[in-house]
Amino acid sequence: MDKTLKIEWCPAISSLQKVVGGKWKIEILFYVALAGVRHFGQLKRCLRGISDSTLSKQLRELVADDFLERIDYGEVPPRVEYRLTRRGESFKPLIQAMWDWSEAEFEFSRAEAEQMHAAREALGVPQVR
Repeated sequence: MDKTLKIEWCPAISSLQKVVGGKWKIEILFYVALAGVRHFGQLKRCLRGISDSTLSKQLRELVADDFLERIDYGEVPPRVEYRLTRRGESFKPLIQAMWDWSEAEFEFSRAEAEQMHAAREALGVPQVR
């Protein structure tokens, strides 16, 4: 008997893909969720190669999908922060699991491994075995 589940479409996975499927969204959520990065300029420095317009678009989409909250302080010069919403907070364990899995499954140079080790130490995140 074939026990393979035959489904045509999974709404849950499709919804998740639509929300976090952007090229930069997982990284943005990582930096906001685990590293506490909150400002546009900080995110831009963390995301090597992203343009201002792309970062703005990805942030707008994450706000619209209720993962991030945009706080505009109405100051000159402009001061805006991004924080996790309840939905974003609930996604943190998944971000952590993706980091752990990636570190365990991919090959990294010694310098990259040292950088990840230092990042985990600085953030108080347990090292992957």
